[in-house]
Amino acid sequence: MIKVAEMRPVIGITTYVEPATWGVWRDLPTALVPHDYVAAVSAAGGRVVLLPPDDMDADILRVLDGLVLSGGADLAPDMYGAQAEPLTVTRPERDSAEILLARVALAQDLPVLGVCRGMQLLAVAAGGALHQHLPDVLRHEGHRPAPGVYGKQEVSFIPGSRVAGLMGEDRSVHCYHHQGVADAGSLTVTGRTNDGLIEAVEDPEMTFVLGVQWHPEVVWDKRIFGALVTAAASNG
Repeated sequence: MIKVAEMRPVIGITTYVEPATWGVWRDLPTALVPHDYVAAVSAAGGRVVLLPPDDMDADILRVLDGLVLSGGADLAPDMYGAQAEPLTVTRPERDSAEILLARVALAQDLPVLGVCRGMQLLAVAAGGALHQHLPDVLRHEGHRPAPGVYGKQEVSFIPGSRVAGLMGEDRSVHCYHHQGVADAGSLTVTGRTNDGLIEAVEDPEMTFVLGVQWHPEVVWDKRIFGALVTAAASNG
């Protein structure tokens, strides 16, 4: 007789739709996400469901225990009442689908982790706004030093915050972004880099709402993803 194990918390991860090439296929529109997201959730004890953009409804949240809003292209500035600047590159189908997921997940107190673009999406869903090109604001390229090259930043966390408890004495993070949160809306800012940029946001009134501007998935950070999975297990 096969023994049925206890079901792992089901974590949805939002995906990109981008041209991809493999085998005999060339530039085929493909729903994808870097496997590090999947591996990080799995290593933390979660079961992954990949979520292609779909703005018809947020019904998928009924079968999820937690949600990861992944990184990717820039958010459309009209989502926060701004005009697009020259270096802003958007994916409207992602924007409409993911803002719906984010707002409903927040309304339902579903555990949510936002990574890079995902943190920016959380801030916009909470009524905030973005810087569209950080070198224009910060006067340096340290948050995205070169194409495909992660920058390293030191972050100061607010004592007593969720992210401070998770990160402990570790202040070094891997980042890759040219936009950033200018206004976190109703979310609480709990981390900043030395240049003053918002690096972490959360909602202490919710079960688990955390946004990080860096990329914890590239190191399969069990502190961050483990906290999401633990909260999702309690939610389920």
